Amino acid sequence: MRLFQRLTTLLMLLCLGVGAQAADWPTKPVHLVVPYPPGGNVDLAARIVADGLEKEFGQPFVVENRPGAGGMIAASYVVKSDADGYTLFVAPNGPVLFSPMLFRKDNYYWKDDFAPIGSISFVPLVLQTNPELGMESAEQLFKYAQEHPGELAMASPGAGTQNHLISEMMQRLLKTEWLTVHYKGNAPATTDLLGGRVDFNFDQLTVAKQYVTSGKLTALAVTSPERLAALPDVPTLKELGYEDAVSETFTGLFAPAGTPDKIINQLNQALEKILADPAVVAKFETAGAEARAMSVPDFQSFLQKEYDRWGTLIRGANIHR
Repeated sequence: MRLFQRLTTLLMLLCLGVGAQAADWPTKPVHLVVPYPPGGNVDLAARIVADGLEKEFGQPFVVENRPGAGGMIAASYVVKSDADGYTLFVAPNGPVLFSPMLFRKDNYYWKDDFAPIGSISFVPLVLQTNPELGMESAEQLFKYAQEHPGELAMASPGAGTQNHLISEMMQRLLKTEWLTVHYKGNAPATTDLLGGRVDFNFDQLTVAKQYVTSGKLTALAVTSPERLAALPDVPTLKELGYEDAVSETFTGLFAPAGTPDKIINQLNQALEKILADPAVVAKFETAGAEARAMSVPDFQSFLQKEYDRWGTLIRGANIHR
């Protein structure tokens, strides 16, 4: 009986400790872990949001880049971290939802191991080539790929990224294949595309825009439902007849499962405020992204739909690394 009372008292003290920790949060720097190197779409979103979160909470929000293994190095690090609100994950579709499926690893499962906080930004992708390839339209590129299967090389920022998945979808729609070269993020993939070491890629507008407008790369199509104001002369894949090839990369904020609801809600409310700031909206728009916040339940529902849609493609086509 005495042992039971002691255990009960200890449990109550632990619960009180967690509650006090959540009430006082944050009292020290918070780390925003990014699964790619600096310079890409996700890194940009993390740094914009970090500035806003610092102002909201009065503590440093430090961006920490941990690239590799389709984002699973960073994701695994976060899910194994203390669920105290001091280690968070800024990530897109791939590392959160699909990389374990693609690598056939059971490091984590998004529903069990992450606490979704909210969405940050949404970005369409651009199908682009090195001008030296001599392709003037998506139709020309696709015809060449069909007539020369396996000859073209496509740069991917990592397995399981939306860039990778839309590429896999297009290969199946075109009934052909090309070589997929995986990199540790957008920046090194773009560097090799600019250098002519690969032929084309599907890249986020946030990264592609500067190279397309400068003429260093040629935009052939976009994955948005309608043409983009930033690239009005570039057709959508949908209008070219590929109805299913509508795709955009989201960037969201996640915590390890078990993080107190109070911290999750504080962060979600802060995101909504930050992403409604006209100056922040303008930063994302300049980069080619849309700042868009979701409530926690809406974000969870969105993640489930994305998982179901693209997970069906991955399993059905037996896509893996």
